[in-house]
Amino acid sequence: MKNSLIHINKLFLLVVMAAILVVFSGCSGNQEKPATEQAGEQQATENTNIKKDFVLATTTSTQDSGLLDVLVPMFEEQTGFMVKTIAVGTGKALEMGQNGEADVLLVHAPESEQPLVDSGVVTNYQLVMHNDFIVVGPKEDPAGIKGLTSTVEAFKKIAENNALFVSRGDDSGTHKKELGLWKNAEIEPSGKWYQETGQGMGATLKVASEKDGYSLTDRATYLALKHELNLDIILEGEESLLNIYHVMQVNPEKFENINGDVAKAFVDFMVAPETQKVIGEFGVEEFGEPLFFPDANTK
Repeated sequence: MKNSLIHINKLFLLVVMAAILVVFSGCSGNQEKPATEQAGEQQATENTNIKKDFVLATTTSTQDSGLLDVLVPMFEEQTGFMVKTIAVGTGKALEMGQNGEADVLLVHAPESEQPLVDSGVVTNYQLVMHNDFIVVGPKEDPAGIKGLTSTVEAFKKIAENNALFVSRGDDSGTHKKELGLWKNAEIEPSGKWYQETGQGMGATLKVASEKDGYSLTDRATYLALKHELNLDIILEGEESLLNIYHVMQVNPEKFENINGDVAKAFVDFMVAPETQKVIGEFGVEEFGEPLFFPDANTK
């Protein structure tokens, strides 16, 4: 009997000790994790919440020339951010910025850009590059404008001869420039000789080529598509035909959905020395001349 009681007491003691170990183990599992581990977990959570893509609204010339095919992969590889490019006319790109529908704008209509800068809709407004506008047309030059040095005089002769002129008609930077030239020539273009495509530069040049018409284009798009076109450069080199590009970020303080940090990263990338060097070299190997000239930090 005595031995039995001793045995029971030993079993009871073992059960109690086991219970204590279980409770202690549970308490220790609920202890606060080291600060470094907590910080790592918090950073990982924050990284998953970072929006890594953004919308770039830009003119069709940067797309049609092939420049963005070079620059966008460079930016994505360097930063890990993803670019959603929407290539439209500058007017539409500026409208997207005005409505907070894009994070970054890369456009070429300084007079139309300035109101957005003045109102604070865009910030970090940076000069990026330039090329020039040129007048192209059929080799036969039916309006007889070859040799002229004034675009306004060339436009007057096109209208006087009812020679076909193909316009983008899309409120792009090129279209705005063209309308300014017609205004300076004191002509309101209309009639069968004046046709609007409502499309980008590449498509408009192809229509002009098919119909033996004249058109105003940026040099980069023309050179990139020259092998597909039956168009010659008819007039070039006038100072007023300078074509200037700026990049800017839409103000995140104006629109809550704007990805401000990533937008700033893209603007900084476009004006960085390495990027500017790539811009200056773009087109030289294929066309024998650059399609754009870098301008960052020169004003």
